[in-house]
Amino acid sequence: MIFPTEKFSQIHTPFYYYDKSLLEQTLDTINAEAGKYEGYKVHYAVKANVDPTVLGIINGKGLGCDCVSGGEVERCLMSGFAPSKIVFAGVGKADWEIELALDANIACFNVESEPELEVIDSLARAKGKIANVALRVNPNVDAHTHKYITTGLSENKFGISMEMLDEVVDKALALKNINFIGLHFHIGSQLLEFEPFAMLCSRINDLQDKFEARGIALKTINVGGGLGVDYVNPDKNPIPDFATFFATYNKNIKLRPGQELHFELGRAVVCQCGSLISRVLYVKNGLNKKFVILDAGMSDLIRPALYGAHHNIENITSAETETETYDVVGPICESSDCFGTDEVLPLTHRGDLVALRSAGAYGQIMASNYNCRKIPASLVL
Repeated sequence: MIFPTEKFSQIHTPFYYYDKSLLEQTLDTINAEAGKYEGYKVHYAVKANVDPTVLGIINGKGLGCDCVSGGEVERCLMSGFAPSKIVFAGVGKADWEIELALDANIACFNVESEPELEVIDSLARAKGKIANVALRVNPNVDAHTHKYITTGLSENKFGISMEMLDEVVDKALALKNINFIGLHFHIGSQLLEFEPFAMLCSRINDLQDKFEARGIALKTINVGGGLGVDYVNPDKNPIPDFATFFATYNKNIKLRPGQELHFELGRAVVCQCGSLISRVLYVKNGLNKKFVILDAGMSDLIRPALYGAHHNIENITSAETETETYDVVGPICESSDCFGTDEVLPLTHRGDLVALRSAGAYGQIMASNYNCRKIPASLVL
């Protein structure tokens, strides 16, 4: 990625920089690859990034929204997304969030438990409305990803177990203010292998056969997202392999005539277009190490501290040809406020600009005011 460093003086560091061209290329690729198959509908998983300009670009390319809070539903409506393209997931929806979504006439609630189903029915009845519902199924598929971002195993909090599904389906069919339209799945995030997606398709095919034998026809199957990105080589692989992702589903899932297949892609949409731009405050010589101390910290990008994640670190203003090995750390009073150890960088000096790459997803959106620090601003160019 080529950074327009001459324009970075417009904004105080740290800040998030989003490459508009790369985001648009990514969205065009998604639309082209999903468009090869009939009935494929793509929603953007809003929790990855809610920058207003980023949302506007995504809306302009025709994607829908996958929301997991009332606040996200509000943000999508404010950003111009049609309610008919908004789905609302989440294991713990509050009454006010459900009522907000009912009033907006969103497309569908992805329901994760029988008690939630009953609450939605009750609130919809009070408003004289019928709520479209897809039941989120926990398919017990191992996604082979970090334990904090796997969601499809039986011990995870998400969804309805396969063993309990019949009972909840019966309840959904019996409730008068519920319109049961489909099934919803999500097995985890940052998946770099395609086998788990094929395994999910097998589970879905078995369930479809089972429900068809009962005379139950489903309008939608929602398979979530999960497609990962290349954090190691972001310039080599700036756009994920959407062709293989959609082709895997096309090869393995058995859709019924007229049935829609919905996807909820987040990280794969926005991750590579975003970088956290920070300025070097100090270069400190320790007894056995040298430290590059940035003005960005874990309050601005928490993934390394939270998940042990690593983002490529680049000095984007140094003209030095000689290199040095540093630990790159932030200013926050926590030992976990470290972005990378033994990082090989050009000789680095106070005032240099550093980019933490692949930070467009779960970066700015997870920022906090810890240590009374300001939420980083954004620049979209």
